[in-house]
Amino acid sequence: MGDPKKTRKKYSTPGHPWQRARIEEEAKLMQEYGFKNKREIWKMGSFLRDATAQAKKLVTLAGPQAEKEKSSLLSRLKKYGLLKPEAALDAVLSISLRDVLERRLQTVVYKKTLANTIKQARQFITHEQICVAGKVVTSPSYLVHLSEENQIGFRPNSKLSNPEHPERAAARKAKEKEAKETVVDKGERSEPKQEKREHKGQKEGKTEEKPKRPKKKKEEAKEGGQ
Repeated sequence: MGDPKKTRKKYSTPGHPWQRARIEEEAKLMQEYGFKNKREIWKMGSFLRDATAQAKKLVTLAGPQAEKEKSSLLSRLKKYGLLKPEAALDAVLSISLRDVLERRLQTVVYKKTLANTIKQARQFITHEQICVAGKVVTSPSYLVHLSEENQIGFRPNSKLSNPEHPERAAARKAKEKEAKETVVDKGERSEPKQEKREHKGQKEGKTEEKPKRPKKKKEEAKEGGQ
């Protein structure tokens, strides 16, 4: 056993530092989930890799100890909401990195409209404004249990605990505006389909025939000849 005072690294870095697809994907995740650095992505990736590696190992084993470890792994992942209650051991392999990132405290605080932006949610957590089940949590990477999800809020003595606080009101307005924009986008997407159908009908010969103009020149020529 090592020195208990020495902190150990909880993640493994990528095997190759220059992979374009991975770097682009990490840049998207940094912007979407408001990470401080890429180490936070690697921590969640290491957590997922350890779980999948353990599941692959336990699939091939049998016996009382193996069954005990299987139930322990499944209960741990179900506690975080990464698996359904009736899921089997094979379902562990279907968990994605985004599924794990959705269970981070920073993401849950933003999804519950306690903050205007994902980065503001991180600020509230690090400034000791967020409580989980009555306890102050200062780690944005904290994985929220299903039983704790409805117990997330501001500290009782915090000014942000007032629902009429300007930041809380702004968060509600931003969420309502986002919902309206999604409804408008859906309506605009349905209009081009109708235009395409009309255009298609015109190509098939469904256009109206233009009225023929009377031949005035020929009649006037005949009258002049007479």
